[in-house]
Formats: sequence, C-alpha cells, structure tokens
Amino acid sequence: MLEAIFELLVPLVMASIINKGISNSDTHYIIMMSGVLLFLAVVGLCFSITAQYFSAYVAVHSAAVIRRDLFEKILGLSQGTKEKIGEEVLTTRITNDINQIQNAINMVLRLFLRSPFIVFGATVMAFIVDVKSALIFIVVVALLSLIVFFIMKYTLPRYKTIAAKLEKVLHSTSENLSGARVLRAFCQTDDELEAFKEKTGTLAFMQISTGKISALLNPVTYVVVNLGIVGLIYISMLRVDSGVLLQGDVVALVNYMGQILVELIKLANLIVLLMKAFPSADRVQEIMEIKSDERHHENINDSEVITDSSKKLGRLSLKHVSFSYNGGAEMDLEDINLEIPAGSTLGIIGGTGSGKSTLLKLLNHTYDATEGKVELDGLDVQKLEDSYLAEMFGIVPQKAVLLSGTVRSNLSMKKTEASDDEIISALNISQSLDFVTTKEGGIDTTVVAKGTNFSGGQRQRLTIARALVGEPKVLILDDSASALDLMTESKLRKELTQLSWKPTLIIVSQRASSVKGLDQILVLDDGKCVGLGTHDELLNTCKTYREIYYCQYPREEASCE
Repeated sequence: MLEAIFELLVPLVMASIINKGISNSDTHYIIMMSGVLLFLAVVGLCFSITAQYFSAYVAVHSAAVIRRDLFEKILGLSQGTKEKIGEEVLTTRITNDINQIQNAINMVLRLFLRSPFIVFGATVMAFIVDVKSALIFIVVVALLSLIVFFIMKYTLPRYKTIAAKLEKVLHSTSENLSGARVLRAFCQTDDELEAFKEKTGTLAFMQISTGKISALLNPVTYVVVNLGIVGLIYISMLRVDSGVLLQGDVVALVNYMGQILVELIKLANLIVLLMKAFPSADRVQEIMEIKSDERHHENINDSEVITDSSKKLGRLSLKHVSFSYNGGAEMDLEDINLEIPAGSTLGIIGGTGSGKSTLLKLLNHTYDATEGKVELDGLDVQKLEDSYLAEMFGIVPQKAVLLSGTVRSNLSMKKTEASDDEIISALNISQSLDFVTTKEGGIDTTVVAKGTNFSGGQRQRLTIARALVGEPKVLILDDSASALDLMTESKLRKELTQLSWKPTLIIVSQRASSVKGLDQILVLDDGKCVGLGTHDELLNTCKTYREIYYCQYPREEASCE
C-alpha cells in the first residue's frame, strides 16, 4: 500500500514541475522536484522489493504446508479409497493443483489490494486535479468492471471442466504407459492412439476456446483505456483553452489514466490466474474432505486388547465371510469358513481372479468383510487398531515394492531398532544374504526408487526379508516367489516352515509344489471355497485342485492312469 501511495504521488510532482518549473524556467525548482521524483522511485522500489519478498515467502510456505497436509491425508487413506480415487488424480492434486494455488497466493498478496487501490486512488486524485475531466475515469472503470465480470462468468466454469478433462488425459497416459507391452502384443496401439488423440483434441479445443476469451482481457483493456485517454485529452484541451486547467494538470491526468491501464492489465492477469486456481483449490479441498477410512472400526474396551505377548498367538478364523468390491451386488468372495490354528501353515491356490489376494486383504482388515466376521486370536479384526495388526502381521505383497534408501532402512521399516544380527538372519532365511553381502555396502547398500537396481527375484526376496524382521505372529506371502527358480523357492519354503518363533504361515501361490506340503490347502474358484484339506485329501476329493496339480505334473497323471 505504501508502494502504491508513492506511485500515486508521482503524477502530482510531474504536474508541479511542468506548471511551476518549466513554465517559469525555474531550473532550481526543476532539479529539486526531480530529486523528489528520484526519492519517490527509490523508496517505492524498497517497498516493492519488500512486498514481493514476503508475498513469495508466504506463497511458497503456504504451498509447502498444504502439500504436506495433503500428502499426510493421502497416506492416511485406506487402500480401497486410494484405488477408488486413482493414483493419477492424487498425483495431479499434490503437484499441478498446489502449484496453481501457490501462484495465486503470491499474485493476490501483491496485486489484490495494490491494483484496486491504485485504480481507486488514481480516480480520486483525478477528481482532485479536475472534476469534469475525471468523469472519464468513472466511465472507463465501470466499462472495464463489466468486461471483467462477463469474461469471468464465461471462463470460470470452463476452467473447472478443463481440469477434469486433464485428469482423464493423465489417467489415459498412465494406463497406456503401464500397459504398453499388452497394447503392442494385441495390436491395439493404433486404437489407443486414436482414443488418446480424441481426448487430447477435446482438451485442446476447450483450452484454446477458453484461452481466446481470457486473452480478450488485455486488448479490450487497452482499447477502453486508450479511448478513455483520447476522450480525456479532448476534454482537457477544451479546459486548458478556457484557462481552467494547466498543461501540467493534463499530463497528471494522462499519467493517472496510464496507471489505471497498467494496474487493470495486472488485475486482468490476476483474475485469469484466480480462475485457474479456484478449481485447483476445490479439487485439493475435495481430497482433504474425503473420509480417511471407509472401513468400520468398532469400539473396544481396554480389557479386550491383548497386551500379554504370550497370548498373541496368530490364530485366525473366518466365519461365513463374503466380500464385494465397492458394495456391488455380485460377491467377489462368498461364504468362506476357515480355521487357521496358531503356528500352522495354510496354502491358498486357485485360478486367476478366484479371490486369493482379496481374501488376504480381509485378514489384516485392509477391507471390511461385507458379510461375516474375521477374527484374530478370538477378536474381531474390526476391533483392533491398525498399529496392532501391523505388529501381528508380516505381509509380502504380490508386487515387490522397495523404497529409496538402503537395504537396512527397507528391512527395518517394521522394527526401526532392528539389530544387524536380526537383519542378517532375515536375509539368510529369505535367501538374500548371498547377493547382499557381495554388494560393496552390504546391508547399507543403496536402494534406488522402486528398487530398480535389483532384479525382480532379488526384490521379492528382500520384501520377504522385510516381513520377517520383527518376528510377526502371522506371515503372509501373496504369490511372492513367482520370480524365483524352483531350487531357491524350495530352500526358502524349507526355511519358512522351520522358523524358530513358529508363526502362522499363509502362502498364496500358482504352483502346487509351493503348497503341497502345508498343513491345510484352501482351493478357491470364482470366489467360492471348493476344497479344503491336505494335498492327498484334495487330490481325491477336489476336482479343481486335481486339475491344477496335474496341469503342472502331467507325468503323475499318466502314471496314475
């Protein structure tokens, strides 16, 4: 505001120089007032730099806080919620949308008060100089306000639509990049390219048409203000001829009109920026207002919580459990009844899409069971805190995921104070010790993002080692040996069945050899339990298991025949 005040004083000093200094050929007065102009410029510059610094600081700091809070919110979302929203949407919100908000905060702090103040102040100063000439200012400001209003009314909803269409393009990009091999294999590249062109073409058309309307702000502002200057000069000329105005006053009025022109152009650009930022702010707010966890958490009494480590056994029970994604009518799992004694081993086998991974997600309460109950040591998992479940379960996901850092930092995620001996023991059990020790850094070897400096089999073994650290009571392996050769898998399976703390071991696999020696084998087909028993029992009683097994061991089938 101080910067604006000093700027408004400049035309008055200019008028004084012309009216008094130049008219009277007073060199001393001209030099003195030129010094005043220089003083106003220097002080105004100091205020301008200060204002810009703090505006930029506040904008960057605010964006950092919003981004941090949004990231914290995203990390707190359940798996189901994140899958429903989509990774591309969340990535766009935390990057592009927050950048738009940051730019808007910076420009608002700089211009939202300054520009209207100068427009209003220049109009007031024009009235001080000459009332009749200043009426032109009222007409110009009113016309420009109407123009800005109509352009905003047209473009603001279109910017929201553009943001939504941009997300669709990002989603399509991500989908095509991740499925590039599939598209090439099935010769769908041209079809996807046409579909992508259509989406980007629609987005481009809307951006261009909206941009054309937004771009009218600058030229229309120039036209209106310059017409105002023409009218101002014409009226001022008549006023000078009649002796009411001095020549310096005309210069001051034109300067004030020029100031209005500059500030209105800045204000127009600010409005365009705000029209982009408002939808971004709404989209960020939309994520922040999402319920963090749609899962059901029942209230429990402190007396129900298992605090005695000797009672943390790892016994699991599924009672008439059914599940459907997103509440659909068709069940993805249907009426599963299963008892898994503490310390026992269970294998889960079935065709692709039979519900194996889904069943595992119900065990540790990643999802709520739609019907029935899942119990851990006699307690409903809905009554247990996520932190307690994380302590009890060691999970090796189907897709091996390592985070940037070191082997040590990845393996000690569950137990941060894990000793070197614990980490080495886990590496040894998971058949990872041989390749880790050959690395220059050993257990402190650097792991790049997503663990791409390790092979697929090495990543799988490291994720198994990570699950072993902390000695979980329930160890779940979701088809986590698919990238291992049969010999390495056999050694790994032998080590897992001989663990000293005897956890409940659940192995999901496509290979019959991985589950045939376990205490129980659950056979799933289209979300239903079609077999439960030992390997020998299932060969005699379960057609689905027999088909899976003999597909992998055709010689045995021939010998049986």
